[in-house]
Amino acid sequence: MKNGITINLDKPRTLRYGMNALAKIEDLTGKSILSLDLNKLGIKDLLAIVYGGLYHEDKTLTIQKVGDLIDEYSNLTEVAEKLGEALTAAFGENTEQTPGEK
Repeated sequence: MKNGITINLDKPRTLRYGMNALAKIEDLTGKSILSLDLNKLGIKDLLAIVYGGLYHEDKTLTIQKVGDLIDEYSNLTEVAEKLGEALTAAFGENTEQTPGEK
């Protein structure tokens, strides 16, 4: 299983992007995971990616619930940073910027 990155929401949760998570994201966004520009994500795509990364540990989550958790316990900057770390853990280091990088 791919390494995950802990994000603190209502409780510590683990963002993890294995094959099933990536396939779920493609289903939800209708886009190839390789074609998503992480520096220009819309909110719907961002929610789908976070949801896809959390679903492995809590099958009761919905995209709306993930949005509510982010609103209540986090912010977009922190989510983007954790998302970048988790995707780097899944895909390895690369030269492209991930969300939250300057």
